[in-house]
Amino acid sequence: MDLSTTYMGLKLKNPIVASSTPLSEKLDNLKRMEDAGAAAVVMFSIFEEQVKREAQAIEVFTSYGTEQFTESLSFFPEMEHYNIGANSYIDLVAKAVESVDIPIIGSINGITNDTWIDYGKKIEQAGAKALELNVFYVPTNPAKDGQAIEKLYVDVVKGVKEAVSIPVAVKLSPFFSSMSNMAQRLDSAGADALVLFNRFYQPDFNLKTLEAEPTLHLSTPDEIRLPLLWISVLYGKIKASLGATTGVHSVNEVLKYIMAGADVTMVASAILKNGIEHISVLLRDLEMWMEEREYASISEMKGSMSQKKGDNPSVFERANYIKILKSYEPPTFSNV
Repeated sequence: MDLSTTYMGLKLKNPIVASSTPLSEKLDNLKRMEDAGAAAVVMFSIFEEQVKREAQAIEVFTSYGTEQFTESLSFFPEMEHYNIGANSYIDLVAKAVESVDIPIIGSINGITNDTWIDYGKKIEQAGAKALELNVFYVPTNPAKDGQAIEKLYVDVVKGVKEAVSIPVAVKLSPFFSSMSNMAQRLDSAGADALVLFNRFYQPDFNLKTLEAEPTLHLSTPDEIRLPLLWISVLYGKIKASLGATTGVHSVNEVLKYIMAGADVTMVASAILKNGIEHISVLLRDLEMWMEEREYASISEMKGSMSQKKGDNPSVFERANYIKILKSYEPPTFSNV
């Protein structure tokens, strides 16, 4: 049975990739991921605030939309709360590359081109096999229109691709007016992979203290539907590889993403919740499922349920949406 796959030109032994989590801060954890069967590891992100500590850089990242609501600046942590410096990150990537045989993918979370390009080069020099641009950007300034935001993404990809020779993936949010067009533009700009989707962490309101506070909730399998939709739609329409992230907890999500057209499925919340060894459970169950249904390889099932290859392409479109709504019957309740 052939579990191998190709992700942005990298030959991987299987489609399970350990996504960016704090677990990758320790070399021992990286070795455990490799032993559990992970085909590659995306390192935790180095943040622009760690790279450019000057006040001007912090203002660029945090000041959008805060002209009248200065208290929103408090949502961002003080610099001493970041747990690793920029130089230490590069050193850790280099040590990670030496410690394991599977590909190490560096990750940058930033907003200005200089940071992406400078640290993209350094991560490449440290030996990373690829680079993931984790674009976490919430445009709260109403004066900044959608075209300007989209151009920011495209310019980042073009700038980094010109600066490095390793493959570059872009981890995206789903919040574009035309996701298909944005994917095509990033593909044309040179992105080697699109990772769908980034999960934004929004603040919650504490009703006891009457303060906004940061919250972190692990994903659930129900969250696969949005990335599943867009991977299914984009499969076969762009050259870039497709990485699936969000909601991968069992083999069911792995299978669905692959059949939609994903080259890899990325695991984060599941290993934070169940431990790194959960990767081996996913691989065991994947092999069992494929054997039972006589699939000889991952490539045989990849994209088999995408819009391009599915028996009913309209299931992804508006006509099916209307059909579903009209077919729904509310439950009836008997009087007790």
